[in-house]
Amino acid sequence: MAAPIVVHRPSPSGGRRVTVRGEILGVAYSDEDLSEFLRRAGLEHGEAAVAADSDMIEWRGGREHQYDAA
Repeated sequence: MAAPIVVHRPSPSGGRRVTVRGEILGVAYSDEDLSEFLRRAGLEHGEAAVAADSDMIEWRGGREHQYDAA
């Protein structure tokens, strides 16, 4: 089963689009942004999921936790 949270490849201008089950939550420019999006989406421990490299998060393109322009 695919991870429900997808952090897409960095955009040319920086940041990464974040989706949960196909719904766009926004563009993250840091792990803090990603944690906040997950908290707002109802994942109570979003910060822990990001820090622990949870299997719930699929990082597409680029390195994990890197938000710089591609």
